[in-house]
Amino acid sequence: MPIYYFKISDGNYAGMADNGIELFDRTAAWDEMTKVCGDLIGSIARKMKQNAGWRMELLDESKKPVFRIRLVAETLK
Repeated sequence: MPIYYFKISDGNYAGMADNGIELFDRTAAWDEMTKVCGDLIGSIARKMKQNAGWRMELLDESKKPVFRIRLVAETLK
């Protein structure tokens, strides 16, 4: 089974998991990513500053992005 890695960035910080996770295929990888993101997003959004961004990526075995979810806070006027 393919191995995937999570990477999270928030402007000042970027970090990738040292240990990968084995998932059956891309569909299973997407499902796992959305589950993990859903578990984190509430606490991320509550602490987010104006005009900031947060990003979670799922990387393949060669550490290339497969999927990306972004949360962007924009101040309009």
